[in-house]
Amino acid sequence: MTQNQKPPSQPGGKNIRVSFEFFPPKTPEMEETLWRSITRLAPLKPKFVSVTYGAGGSTRQRTHDTVKRILDETPLVPAAHLTCVGATQDEVDQVVRDYWNAGIRHIVALRGDAAEGQAKYAPHPGGYAYASDLVAGIRKTGDFEISVAAYPEGHVDSPNLGADMDNLKRKIDAGASRAITQFFFDTDCFLRFLDRAHAAGIKIPIIPGIMPVTNFNGAKRMAVMNGASVPDSFARLFEGLDNEPETRKLVAITAAAEQCTRLQSHGVEDFHFYTLNRADLTFALCHILGLRAEPVVEGKII
Repeated sequence: MTQNQKPPSQPGGKNIRVSFEFFPPKTPEMEETLWRSITRLAPLKPKFVSVTYGAGGSTRQRTHDTVKRILDETPLVPAAHLTCVGATQDEVDQVVRDYWNAGIRHIVALRGDAAEGQAKYAPHPGGYAYASDLVAGIRKTGDFEISVAAYPEGHVDSPNLGADMDNLKRKIDAGASRAITQFFFDTDCFLRFLDRAHAAGIKIPIIPGIMPVTNFNGAKRMAVMNGASVPDSFARLFEGLDNEPETRKLVAITAAAEQCTRLQSHGVEDFHFYTLNRADLTFALCHILGLRAEPVVEGKII
């Protein structure tokens, strides 16, 4: 443990805070799955739940509709993802105003990936160029809580870790409230990143993004695309399980629980779970961390 880390704590849940990420459904079946997951996870009383935003704004309306429904029909605090891709500054500012008028007060501000048909990211003509610009624009529009992305192993477009840290600092200087990391499988990478961030003078909360893996091949493809390493020890856990979905779930919860409890032992008290709109593994992980669901009577959390 370094001087920048909190003293080790024991699992118990008293100080643990969680948040969950969902994506907007494309079909009635997917919508049913999403709302089952939300209903299942709501009694854990997350700090907030975020809803993703498709490349090039492809899910803009669905994201807005999902966030608004969460706000209207649940006790949860929703956060809407927003990117720089595929829109002018005026168009993005209007989306931000629409969220404010709808009662949404938390935005996850991201640069976004390359637009459809582009090999690499390029700023939209007349749009916000980078996430730091988007954060500044949101901050001018309303008094939002703003979360931004962080990359324990560096963003794939950053030339080095130093440049990546400088970019994170620009987002914070522009007004970010917290940083949420990309998913990672090497816990040591996150702990080293946390040390570097503290050494760089970053004081806002940095929350580890945890993704339970049931489809290892799919997760590996995502990791390669996003510059996240896959330790050999992690890969070996899933060897020979391509046709064993139930066993993969058991392995997934074991691996993610080990990751979370190790982070917890290093003083980490906030966790952001990429649910993939599935509740079972995330609920189990929260239970292992010490969280307990609040009682529900007639559909209401008490």
